[in-house]
Amino acid sequence: MESSDGGSSIPFIKARPLADTEGMAEYRMRFFSLVFSYLMIVLVAPARAADVDVMNILDDSTLRASIAATWFSEPLARVLARRAEIRVLPSGERVQVRVEKGPAEFMVILAREKEGAFPVHAQGSWVLYRRISDGAPTRVRIFPRSDPYMYVQLRSEAGGRAVLDAVAYGGYLVRSVMLPVEFPKVLEMPLERILAYAGDAFPRRYFEPHVQDYADARSLSAAVRGRLGELVYADDAAIDEAGINVPIADRPAMGYGDKIGLNCSGFAKWVVDGILRPLTGRRLSIDALKKPPLERGSSFSEPFDADRDPYFGLDWTRNLAASAGSVLRGARGADPAEYEVRSSPIVSLRVSGGDGGTSSTYPGYLKDAGFPLDGLKAILYALAVDDPSWFYLASINEDRGSEPVLRQHFHVAVLIPQFEENGLFRIAVFESTVETDFDAFAARYPGRLANLTRIPVETRFEP
Repeated sequence: MESSDGGSSIPFIKARPLADTEGMAEYRMRFFSLVFSYLMIVLVAPARAADVDVMNILDDSTLRASIAATWFSEPLARVLARRAEIRVLPSGERVQVRVEKGPAEFMVILAREKEGAFPVHAQGSWVLYRRISDGAPTRVRIFPRSDPYMYVQLRSEAGGRAVLDAVAYGGYLVRSVMLPVEFPKVLEMPLERILAYAGDAFPRRYFEPHVQDYADARSLSAAVRGRLGELVYADDAAIDEAGINVPIADRPAMGYGDKIGLNCSGFAKWVVDGILRPLTGRRLSIDALKKPPLERGSSFSEPFDADRDPYFGLDWTRNLAASAGSVLRGARGADPAEYEVRSSPIVSLRVSGGDGGTSSTYPGYLKDAGFPLDGLKAILYALAVDDPSWFYLASINEDRGSEPVLRQHFHVAVLIPQFEENGLFRIAVFESTVETDFDAFAARYPGRLANLTRIPVETRFEP
């Protein structure tokens, strides 16, 4: 079912052998994924001090007021000539004030100390952006968490009023929340007062995840990771309800040496079977997973179902999620409204390389297709904060083929979003018997969409 090169326009033919180019792409994916998995094992992230809730970030507004006439207002040449300074807050916390120059702006950075260094994204740090052309302040970026991809942004709208954005991994959780204050005033204002002006429009919960709530997700990821050595990639392969390693298509069983051979969809089934089998005593039926659980497609695409099977990944992931939901949550768990993600908390996307104030529209859920991958990390971040008890199956799809062009669901991946014990957010990606870095996974499928189904996280895993 899988074409792993992510760029082929060849019409989909179920259970076809991989072409040479696809085989090389599969080999490259597996090689780099294995390297990634090895690095995950041998490299240990350094411990770091835990973040506090946003309301407990120590105030630095007095410091900002004390440097407003110099660092915030002086001409570019004078600010660039300034050496970095260490200032001490009334609380005793140290802050480094420094300047960095970009192509069109220069940045006055108030970086909080963290583990003996002053990273720009340490919790509580501020960055003021000023135009090189005239020195005017254009926006402020505030880091309520020690995460470079999570920040609050303050900008000046027409008329000089301040507006607030909240950004998570390139996606705007809220955008252009109007504040009842002029933009220059926020430069010397306590953070809590700014957020109080935003009121309920500020999505505070996304900046205050509780890492202990993700212990089960971390445990499940570790359990899956620990069994990957038993597997090998094999085109169109899965384990059937009798425990036999077979092709997904109706063909005789075949051997895969001393390991279990799986493709992307067979691997997703292996993960779900590992959760359900300890509870039910059996594996899921391959034939049952192939049947459409919901109406999809149209009279236009229906004549091509047999030859091109365009909705295979969609049907497969929906059936896996419905089966898991039924076992783990009862009848309501098999309801599509329960197991399929059909709404996005992301209102727009940040334009990479833009001026920091521009955004692009991010579409909502597209029926039977899901969401564009360029916003998937932001969606999964928000979903993980909203409910830590789920992991996700992604059915990757795009328009493929000719005569006619059809939306083809061609790849399946298992995504487990989580916060590590040190507070860092990551998404464990498991696909085609290997673990993959999320950014590499998303970069492999530019312009594609991902339909998401969700499954309750369980810690017992016996595939």
